[in-house]
Amino acid sequence: MILRLALKSVRNRALSVTLTVLSIALSVLLLLGVERVRDEARGSFTATVAGTDLIVGARASPVHLLLYSVFHVGYANNNLSWDSYRAIAARPEVAWTIPLSMGDSYRAHRVVGTTADFFRHFRFGQNQSLRMAQGRAFATDQEAVIGADVARRLGLGLGSNLVLAHGAGDVSFIQHNDHPLRVAGVLARTGTPVDRALYVSLDTINRLHEEPGDHAFDPLRDADKHPGAHAQQEAGTPITAVLVGLQSRASALGVQRSINTSKAEPLTALMPGPTLQELWEILGAMEKTLFAVSALVVLVGLAGMLVALLSGLNERRREMAILRSVGARPGHVFALILGEAGLLTLSGIVSGALALYAGLLLGRPWLETQLGLFIPWRWPSLHECALMAAVAVAGLLIGLLPAYRTYRHSLADGMTVHL
Repeated sequence: MILRLALKSVRNRALSVTLTVLSIALSVLLLLGVERVRDEARGSFTATVAGTDLIVGARASPVHLLLYSVFHVGYANNNLSWDSYRAIAARPEVAWTIPLSMGDSYRAHRVVGTTADFFRHFRFGQNQSLRMAQGRAFATDQEAVIGADVARRLGLGLGSNLVLAHGAGDVSFIQHNDHPLRVAGVLARTGTPVDRALYVSLDTINRLHEEPGDHAFDPLRDADKHPGAHAQQEAGTPITAVLVGLQSRASALGVQRSINTSKAEPLTALMPGPTLQELWEILGAMEKTLFAVSALVVLVGLAGMLVALLSGLNERRREMAILRSVGARPGHVFALILGEAGLLTLSGIVSGALALYAGLLLGRPWLETQLGLFIPWRWPSLHECALMAAVAVAGLLIGLLPAYRTYRHSLADGMTVHL
């Protein structure tokens, strides 16, 4: 009975009700959207690298080293020497190493020089290994492997020709035109920064940066003539960072301390897990600020509903008086106004949630290509359900004020004409 009356009353005020529901829906959309992006961004960061026990680079802040070596954010201030890399790889505690050499780009996408161990040992997510969607890993210094986002965004595929540029910025004036490359493989999507980079061999990096007149080492051509040429060529490779896998994780602290205190060269060794936690602590203030802004927007939307209900009370005094005259009790009138507030709040919550999912379905390709955020479709989490429940409770609490004022209106006051 009360619900039916509330629906009819809402239908009679369609315009004001629609605007009120729209304001609540937009505020809920912002609240849930910020929380969804925050959760997925945190999960994406955490899943970027798995199974790597240490990351080693030239002396720098651990957070800075993690950002430029794994997330391709920022640039290295210095490189570590080839001798230091070989010393790390030769340690008895080390099971495998992945050298990374950065400093070039292709149309604003990072180019990473590495070895075949990258495709063999790199892990992400729940210890998932890299897979090829097309083709194979590079086999010569004239081949490259590209990430899934690079392939889709730039329209590249197997056999595409590439001319890399010196520098990792969006604009580069030094092109390696003398050393074109060919795409040999396309990696399957990972939802990590791996998708937004190109991968070449360390020999390719040397070849791109050789001085005019230098003779780049070709392992298929020069191995027999110059047995030591490959080692000499590698010795000149700039190593930006090294991903290290240990025989036992129990030795991680000891190896980290040994590398950090090495007198041969100032180096920084970090463990990804604790450093990621430090990164989120740094970003914590921004997360709290975004949440506070979203919560304030929700309160503004609910305040708009309160204003709409209160402003309509004077116009509805006669309506309430008629209801009282035909037998409605004060409690019925109170429940009617409170029911309207709950109905408007619930409609706004449902509309905001549906708008969020529609936006994610339509905008997911743009988020992936432009922001690198892979947000899969999933049902609302317990945290999101708790937020929607909190908004619903807040809407009911705000509805108590107009409901109480209506409750206090007497039959005589409602039937009196005010001039």
